[in-house]
Amino acid sequence: MDSKAGFVALLGRPNAGKSTLLNALLGERLALVSHKANATRKRLNVIVMWEDTQIIFVDTPGIHKQEKLLNEYMLKEALKALDDCDFLIFLAPASDRISFYEEFLELNKNKKKHILVLSKADMVSKDELLSKIKEYEKYSGVYEELIPVSYKDDKSLESLLKAISKYIPQNPYYYDQEILSPESTKEIVKEIIRESCFAFLSDELPYESDVMINKYTEKESVDVIRATIIVLKDSQKGIVVGKCGATIKRIGKDCRVKIERFLGKRVYLELFVKVVPNWSKEKEMLKKVGYNFDF
Repeated sequence: MDSKAGFVALLGRPNAGKSTLLNALLGERLALVSHKANATRKRLNVIVMWEDTQIIFVDTPGIHKQEKLLNEYMLKEALKALDDCDFLIFLAPASDRISFYEEFLELNKNKKKHILVLSKADMVSKDELLSKIKEYEKYSGVYEELIPVSYKDDKSLESLLKAISKYIPQNPYYYDQEILSPESTKEIVKEIIRESCFAFLSDELPYESDVMINKYTEKESVDVIRATIIVLKDSQKGIVVGKCGATIKRIGKDCRVKIERFLGKRVYLELFVKVVPNWSKEKEMLKKVGYNFDF
């Protein structure tokens, strides 16, 4: 058997750049990219073909510990990916303190093999990068390899893929080679809408906001999508809607263009805004929004 295929969990603290790395490797914007901490909430599988190796990256929520129910769900998603996958990548920005990596080592109780990736290597000086690499060297017996990566440097991305492929088991491909992600179109569309909300509203949009797809109808020439942006307060609804509906119109136009580019067909999109106080603290409401868990 010449082919290799396996699942690789991408782990790190919130805002470490996991989704940005995935999009750089894939060349498509499938994973949610936002400067807002904990933007990624659910595991998202993204498929990258490298020579004869099919690497199924599992993008995970950032590893963090908070008491909120939604945060608890996100941590469980990350830990489940850590246990289920064949191999691990821990992403540490080159400017980060080493304690984030040490926390990951404590969570990796099964001592699963992993590569330590120093991301955003182009954002520090060469001396700072060398100093950080030296700092991690005391754990050289723990990680398989340490690889500095810049998202703008194709050679460093190729080096990472080449290194990962060495640790992927021989298997027949799990998915068709043309598929970018096994996730449902509905789930990816939801992430595109969330990204547009964050892009237009930035810090004005609270962390505890989300998107629920109410209707998705596929037709030959056009897909019809109705979605609701969920916020906690009436004042937040006013911000999302904007004066005379201007803001939500801009959000709708932006994400419709992105969805049409992803689908390769026309889209009719309707966006609504709904106030649901404390939705992120209630299990039943979390399930309605799409966070299916049992704990």
